[in-house]
Formats: sequence, structure tokens, C-alpha cells
Amino acid sequence: MDKKISDKFLWGAATSSHQVEGQNYFNDWWSWEQALKVPDQSLLACDHYNRFREDFRIVKQLGHNSHRLSLEWSRLEPKENKWDENAWSHYREVLSTLNSLGIEPFLTLNHFTLPKWLADKGGWNYLQISNYFENFAKKAVEKLGNLVTYWLTLNEPMVLAILSYLVGIWPPGKTSVANMTKAIELQMEAHVKAYRVMHKTANNIHHKKIYVGIAKNVAKMDPCTDGFIKNILPTFWRHHFYNHFFIWSLKHGCIFFPGLFFKILPLRGSLDFIGLNYYRRFHIKYAGLTLKKMLGDDCLCLEHRIGGKRTDLWWESYAQGLYDLIKEFSRYHLPIIITENGIATDDDNQRIEFIKEHLDAVAKARADGFLVKGYFYWSLMDNFEWADGFQPHFGLVKIDYASLQRMIRQSAYFYSDYIKKIGLD
Repeated sequence: MDKKISDKFLWGAATSSHQVEGQNYFNDWWSWEQALKVPDQSLLACDHYNRFREDFRIVKQLGHNSHRLSLEWSRLEPKENKWDENAWSHYREVLSTLNSLGIEPFLTLNHFTLPKWLADKGGWNYLQISNYFENFAKKAVEKLGNLVTYWLTLNEPMVLAILSYLVGIWPPGKTSVANMTKAIELQMEAHVKAYRVMHKTANNIHHKKIYVGIAKNVAKMDPCTDGFIKNILPTFWRHHFYNHFFIWSLKHGCIFFPGLFFKILPLRGSLDFIGLNYYRRFHIKYAGLTLKKMLGDDCLCLEHRIGGKRTDLWWESYAQGLYDLIKEFSRYHLPIIITENGIATDDDNQRIEFIKEHLDAVAKARADGFLVKGYFYWSLMDNFEWADGFQPHFGLVKIDYASLQRMIRQSAYFYSDYIKKIGLD
């Protein structure tokens, strides 16, 4: 596979369908919200489904050369094996609009949500889900493949497995190690099947070369200073399981992690690039030997013990961690794209500082020879942030949820100017 991916550095901002479109009635998150499992309901969200042209004009105004977005599977297949041609036409129009503006689409197949009918079968614990996902991926390339070169199959599979199937704060609210491990394994199977059918379909139908990767959430992990020695092992364990396990398995062709997995699957050679979503640093302490202790909040240091810059979600922003993880993931000898990186804050000066520091880290990584080929800020606009609702404001564009008016923040202009200034464009 051509490791150049693109002659230009791809940069822009990211969104996901459920977080911005509004009125996604047919997915599992809509049902979860209606059951009052989270503080806010997405409802109209940003009404991006109807206002995408206005939003893409902003993208063009800001000079972005690429834009990351996702398909809403539940709109396209609201009932099992019943495809909605109007929904496919809508997404063709969305992608055609980006192309007409000279903005490269970077398309995610699945950004957390599932059609309700598939969630009711068991979601990512349903043994046949990878076959359904393969069929969806094939259909997506058939319908849209002439408009898209860069694809992501899954967004943050480990986040979904942990929050939905171990911790239980996302749908379907499962809380067992067995549920989590099954969700991880089935997402790996789904990615590999999708990867293969997508390449085959693009070649046979569109006679086109495409690039397919995955968006992997990563975090910098350091031991707490209190009891430093005993905290090294849980830090090491969480770092390798959370950050590397999924990509390592896809790269090496087997699922292996001590005490959890050993299974040979035909996974090798199913990544054209690695997408990294990076937001924060964790400080880890020993809290016990159970997975819930090692993966949950119990293993995090008390926040007041750790210095550093904090976001409105009380995450510690730490730009050096982005450089460190780019360096680590370069061991897989694949191009790297930063598919998400952003800050929740109402202080736009803090957002500007965050963007500068993290782009500096990307520039340093490129100068040191690491193959970083793109950067997407999260997010283009304020949106529905899952269990945190509408309160966290990540956007380069402010949304007035009463009027749905879009207001470009100063940080958006800073981002555009600075990425050109440091030569990434």
C-alpha cells in the first residue's frame, strides 16, 4: 500500500452524524436519550442534516482542505434489510457539496450509534453483527465510493467497548468483562470484513484506489507520584491494553492480551493508516486487579494532586503526550492521521493555546521524520457530546441552540492561519 496516502497534508475539523444532524430517531442513542439515561436529549442537535451547505461554506471560508464526517447507519437502513434511497441521495449530496468546494471528505462508517433493530439483537455482542457491518460497508462504497477516497470503519472501538459493555454508562448499559471482550472481538472482525469488501468494491465498481483505517482513541498514561513504584504496573497495563491492543492485533493477525485474549484471526494487513484521537493525559494509581478497577475511574489519581491545564470536562491537556504517542505508533510503519484533537472550553484564548501547543507537537513529529499526514480538530461546531450533553463546547464554531445561529470563534481563524504559518499545509 502506498504509504504517502496524500501529497498534501490533510487538515480540517471533524463531526459525527448523531452529534450534529438531529432527529436520528432510529438509532440506539435516541432510545437511550428518550429513556432519560443521560441529562440531555439530542433532538435537533445542530440541525446539520438540513444546514450542511451553510456549515460547509464556513469550512470553505476557513480554508480547510479536508473535513471528517460520518454516515448515520440508522437513516440508511432504518429497518433490517430495508435501505432508504432518499437517505443515500442525501449523503451523496453532502459529499458532492464538499467535493465541489474543493474539500476532501474523510468519511467514517460508524461513529458509535447503531440502528435500533440491530441494537435490539444485541449490538456489539450479537455474533452476526460483523456480517451486517460488512454489508453496510459494501453498500456505502457502491453508493458513495466515487466521491470518497479516505475512509474510517469504526470510531474509538475501545471507548465503545468499555463505556457500553463494561462500565455501562452508554447503551446498551452492559457491565461485564465478558460483554466487553466480546464487543472488542466483534469490532475487530467487523473492521476486517469491511476493509476487504471496501477495497474489492472500490476496485471492481469505481476502478479507484481508496484508503481505509480506524480512529483509535489514545491517552497519555503516567503513574501517580504517590506510591510511584506500585503504580507503574497498572499504568503499563492500562497503556498497552487501552492504547495499543486493538491496533497491535490488527497489525499482527491475532488477538492476544495476557489473561484476556488469545485467538488467531485473519486480521493482518487490514489497515492503510492509523487514525489517532487524542485529548488528554491520565495519571494512574493501583486500585485493584479487576478490569473495572484498572479501566475505570477508580485507578485515576485524585485530581487535586496533579497539576497541569484543565478543560471544562476537567481533563488535563498535555501536548507532549500527542508527540509521544505519534512516536510510539510509528512502530507500526503506517501513516498516522490525527483524526480528533480538541478542547472543551468557553475560554477561546484557552482553545487557541491548546491548538497552538498540539499543532507544535504535530510539526515536531513531522520534523523528526514521523509519517503524520493529517490533523482534524474536534470539532467543527459545538454539538451533542454523548453522556455529557450539550454543555461541553469543543467547537471552532459556536452554536446558539435556541436559534441555531452559527458564530465563528476567533480560534477558528487562528487555527487556519497557524497551520499555514508552520508549513503543515
